[in-house]
Amino acid sequence: MKRVIEHTEDGSATLYVPQLDEHYHSVKGARTESQHIFIDMGLKACTAACPHVLEIGFGTGLNALLTLEEAELSNRPVHYTGIELYPLTWEEVDTLKYSTHPLFQSLHQAAWDKEVTITPHFTLHKVKADARTLFIGTSETNDDKQYFDIVYFDAFAPEKQPEMWEEAFIRGIYHALKPGGLLTTYCAKGAIRRMLQQIGFRTERLSGPPGGKREILRATKE
Repeated sequence: MKRVIEHTEDGSATLYVPQLDEHYHSVKGARTESQHIFIDMGLKACTAACPHVLEIGFGTGLNALLTLEEAELSNRPVHYTGIELYPLTWEEVDTLKYSTHPLFQSLHQAAWDKEVTITPHFTLHKVKADARTLFIGTSETNDDKQYFDIVYFDAFAPEKQPEMWEEAFIRGIYHALKPGGLLTTYCAKGAIRRMLQQIGFRTERLSGPPGGKREILRATKE
């Protein structure tokens, strides 16, 4: 899949996929968007002492980096699972110049399909797979699957990647969340909000990132 580097309005860069006519992040600001949607509205809103985070789409690793930085700042251990079918190389990510943090490269060079301790506060588990195959059909009665405290739902937009927004997939993720678990996403479309509610989530429309989308969604498993 061809990817093209484009710069966003907050000075950070993102990747553009011509095949999908879609950007990895908002053109208004890649870092600003990720910080607001997934860290400020997700991780910081989670009350778990040691949150287990699931990211749908590891992508550039920016969400993982911001989570690591917050874990170190707050001294709160985080276990982070990122699922990605089409991993980027470190060379591709390095050109985006997201951070000079020495551990950013460690996130990308960490082995796939095994748990890797990056710092005492951050454990990474990258899974190279189609997330749909892991969650579709997950049973709510299987308590072993209720593992995650937060889901960063960072798939491409529904009109670009509709299979990632199918009810069966989202329902599987719902079953994988612990009671009280959160799901955050940039997508605030009415159809997506109503589907989340039908599955069993309580949804909130929240203000979007500065200069970006007007609203985002946060969903809570009751």
